[in-house]
Amino acid sequence: MSALQPIPRISLLWLLVAQVLVIIPHLEHLPLWIIALWLVCAGWRVQIYRMRAQYPATWLKSGLTVGIVGGVFLSRGSLIGLDAGVVLLIAAFILKLVEMRSRRDALVLILLGFFAVVTLYLFDDRMTTVVFTLLPVMGLLAALIGLQQSPQQQSPWPPLRLAGGLLAQALPLMVLLFLFFPRFGPLWTLPMPNNQAITGLSDSMAPNDIAELSRSDALAFRASFDGPLPPRSQQYWRALTLDQFEGRRWSQSLEARFARAPQWTPQGEPLKYRIIMEATNKPWLFGLDLASTDLEDAQLMGDFRLERRLPVDQTLVYRVTSWPQALREPQASKPALRRATQLPKDGNPQSRAWAQQLQAQYPAPEKLVQALLQHFNREPFTYTLRPPAVGENSVDDFLFGTRAGFCEHYAGAMAFVLRAAGIPARVVAGYQGGELNPSGQYIQVRQFDAHAWVEYWREGVGWSTVDPTFQVAPDRIQRGLEEAMVGEQSFLENSPLSLLRYRHINWVNQLRLSWEELNYGWQRWVLDYQQGTQLEVLQKWFGRLDSRDLVLSLVGGGGAVLLLVGLWLFKPWRRERDVQQRVYQSFERVLARHGVRRQSGEGARAFAQRAELALPAQLGHIRAFADAFEAQRYGGTPASPKQLQQQVRALRRALPLRWLQRD
Repeated sequence: MSALQPIPRISLLWLLVAQVLVIIPHLEHLPLWIIALWLVCAGWRVQIYRMRAQYPATWLKSGLTVGIVGGVFLSRGSLIGLDAGVVLLIAAFILKLVEMRSRRDALVLILLGFFAVVTLYLFDDRMTTVVFTLLPVMGLLAALIGLQQSPQQQSPWPPLRLAGGLLAQALPLMVLLFLFFPRFGPLWTLPMPNNQAITGLSDSMAPNDIAELSRSDALAFRASFDGPLPPRSQQYWRALTLDQFEGRRWSQSLEARFARAPQWTPQGEPLKYRIIMEATNKPWLFGLDLASTDLEDAQLMGDFRLERRLPVDQTLVYRVTSWPQALREPQASKPALRRATQLPKDGNPQSRAWAQQLQAQYPAPEKLVQALLQHFNREPFTYTLRPPAVGENSVDDFLFGTRAGFCEHYAGAMAFVLRAAGIPARVVAGYQGGELNPSGQYIQVRQFDAHAWVEYWREGVGWSTVDPTFQVAPDRIQRGLEEAMVGEQSFLENSPLSLLRYRHINWVNQLRLSWEELNYGWQRWVLDYQQGTQLEVLQKWFGRLDSRDLVLSLVGGGGAVLLLVGLWLFKPWRRERDVQQRVYQSFERVLARHGVRRQSGEGARAFAQRAELALPAQLGHIRAFADAFEAQRYGGTPASPKQLQQQVRALRRALPLRWLQRD
C-alpha cells in the first residue's frame, strides 16, 4: 500500500461515521463547541474529496491549533488533567480529518480513534456504554478495511460485514484473556474529573437539604449479604457524622475529621456483605454500624464513619464486616464530649428552656430520650417532603410552630434538645432501608432513601442510636419513603418518567428489576473481577491454583484458541480448492520470469504497483488483473476465476516472446 495513494471513498465514508460514533458518548463531558468543530471539519473534508476545497494551509492549521488550545483552557480552566486531556484528544481527532492527505494519514486517524474510544471508560464503565462502544470500533475497523480495498469498490457494506466478522472472531480470545490474564495493580493513575454533577449527600445538613435529595431516584449503592439480610428497620447505612451545630446547619467539626479510631468492642454475630458504590466525589463510604472494610486505603474514623484517603470518583466495590451490637466508645474523652454538647450562645430560646424542663423532670438520659420520642409520637407532628420554611430560630419554629418536616428536621431538633439538656448527641447522615431485588437477593439504595438520625452517649454504654422519624412516620422505616408519602402523593413528583413510580404495574416493575439485575451482574462479575475475585473463581473451577498454574493455563488456553481461530480463518483443508489463489500464483510466476518476484509479506496491491514500475509497457494488463483480483477477493464482487485466467493469459501474450514459457 502506497502511503501517498489517495484515500478510497468507502474508507472516508466509514471514517466520518466512526467519528460521529466516537464523539457521541463523549458529549456529556465535552464543550459544545466540539460539535461545531466537527461539523465544519466534516463538511470541509467532503468538499476536499469533491475537489471543491483545498487542504488547509500551514498558517491556518497553526491558527486552528492555537484556537483549540485556547478553547480548551477557557472551557476547562486548565490544560492539565483528564478532562482537558480528553477534550484535546477529541479535538485532534477531528482536526486530523481535514489535514490527512494519504492512506498513512488515514491510518493515524483510525488509531487515534481507537485511543479515543478507550478514554471513554475513564468516565463511564456501565454495561450500556461498553456495548455501545462496539459500534465505533466496528466503524473504525470498516474504515481500516476500506483502506486496503480497490478504489473501484463502491458498496460500503462488505467492509462493515468483514469488520463484524473480525470482532466476532476476537470474542473467544477476549473472554479467555479476561478470565485468565493475571490482574495487576495500576502502574500509574490519572486525576479523575471533579466537576461532574453528582447527586448525593453533602458534608453538612440544613432544613430541607435531605428533603430535596429525596426527590432523586439516582442509585447510591448496592449491597449483597453473605447470609440472611438484616430486617429493614435495622438497615441504617452510615455515611458521615455531624457533630457541629452552627445555628441552622449541622456539619462536621475540624477535630472530628482527623480524630483517631475510637474504642469499641465487637459483640454478637457480625454481618458480612459487599458494597458496589456509585461515584460521589466524597471520601466517605457506606456501611452498617459498626463497620470495618478490606480496602487498604480506608479506615474507621473517630466518629465511626468509614473514610478513604481519596474521594470516590468512580464505581467502587468493597467488602464490609459490621457488628450491629458492638459496644461503641463506652469511655469517651472530654474533648469529644464537649464537641457533642456544643451549641451556639444564642438562638432557639424556647427549645433551650424546654430542654431544661425535661432535664429537671427526667434526670436519667435514657428517660429523657424516651420522653422526647413520646413527644414526637403523641403530638400532631407531620412527616412531609414539602416542609414549610423555618426562620432563623429553625428548631423553635419546627418544634413549636410548623410541626411539619422531613427526617433532618426531626433529627436536628432532637440532637439540639439533647445537647441543651446536657446529653452528648450528634446527627448521623446516610441512608435507611433500600429496595430488595428478589432476582439477585441484593439491596438497592437510592438517593430518596437518604436519611438522618441521632446518636446520644451514656457513660459505660457508649453511643446509642435513636430515630425520631420512626415515631412520626413508622412506614418510612419499615416500608420505605414511597409508602410513607402515599397520602401526600409527593414521591418522585418531579420525575414523571422514573420507572420507580410505576412499581404497581407488574410487567413494568419486572422489566426494571431484570435490567437492574443485569447491571448488577456487570458490576459484580466484570468491573469487580480483580485479583481476589479471579483467584476465587479459578480455584472454584480448577481447584487450588498458584501463579505458575495460572500462567500455564493462560498460555495453553490462549494457544488453543489461536489455533482454532487460525484454522477457521485460513481453512487449510480448502486450500487446494482455492481457484483464485491458484490463478494469482500463476500471475506471480509470469512476473517472476521477468525479474519481478513477490517479497515475503508483500500485499497484492503493493506487488502490482512494483511490477508496474518494473514493466511500464505492461502497466494496463498488470493493473487490470490487480483490480479484478482485489475486487473479487476482498471487495465482495462475485468470483470469476475465468476472468482472472484470461487476464493472466493476456499479460503472458503481451510480454516479449523470448520470455514466454508455458505454465
